[in-house]
Amino acid sequence: MLTLVICTYNRDKYLYNCLKSIAENDFPFAKYEIILINNNSTDNTENECTRFQNDFPQVNFSYFVEKNQGLSFARNRGIDEAKGDVLVFLDDDAFVGNDYLKNLYENLNEYPNCSAFGGKITPVFESVETPKWLSKWTYSWVSAIDMGKNIQEFNGGKYPIGANMGIKADILHKTGNFNTKLGRSKKNLMAGEEKDIFNRIKNAGGRIYYFPDIAVQHVIPQQRTTNGYIAKMGLGVGMSEKLRTLDISKSAYIKRLFSEKIKWCASIVLFFGFLMKFQCQKGAKLLLFRWNVTRGLLSKNL
Repeated sequence: MLTLVICTYNRDKYLYNCLKSIAENDFPFAKYEIILINNNSTDNTENECTRFQNDFPQVNFSYFVEKNQGLSFARNRGIDEAKGDVLVFLDDDAFVGNDYLKNLYENLNEYPNCSAFGGKITPVFESVETPKWLSKWTYSWVSAIDMGKNIQEFNGGKYPIGANMGIKADILHKTGNFNTKLGRSKKNLMAGEEKDIFNRIKNAGGRIYYFPDIAVQHVIPQQRTTNGYIAKMGLGVGMSEKLRTLDISKSAYIKRLFSEKIKWCASIVLFFGFLMKFQCQKGAKLLLFRWNVTRGLLSKNL
């Protein structure tokens, strides 16, 4: 059985259509459930869930409120409430295709050694054109991923992205749930909880697959394309990386600081490369992000 976990915080604008896109899949209702975790929303989240239940009574839908604030707390609550042997995590502003569940079910049958997975995520910019700074180096900043048309494993430093990812329940029993010290909470842009859990899965011998045909469209508001947001995101990534690596060991943190120097060299090379192509915004945003990641890594305010 598949369990689709959707954690939400004040996103009632998108929530109904997110749920509707799942319910409209041509897939047996008995083979999946949807669990909605409301992480202390103050908008019309509950009413939108009631509207969905009324419109799609045939769907196995459960609604819970998680009082501990933070995405990792909400996801862990979803894990605790899940009945399925495969857990799928979707963002509340992501919309699945009508063959999503069928394709996922077939992929999991074809690759029984799969411990976790992620799929294609296409950004849909809500109120602006595609940002001029967007490149393959910044694609993940808008929670987007496209690794091509072929099924393959996530290797090296590549991982699924949280808007469209999944983990088998049995591997979670071995590795543990999401680290609640990491991840977003209200308006902070802490991160790292996904990288942390996928590293634990890899260290436990698990195999993580990219399934291109389990695709979602992910809404990106204009606010997420601004300099202020990019700077805040970079700072959150840096602070999260400091917490994550120090949780492992001091030497892991020092190693991460060393890798930051390498990332700076790469960012500077890319900056001048974009400059020569008269694509200044692409290069400038890379340096803005890198500067704030470094600030977060060196921050004492943790």
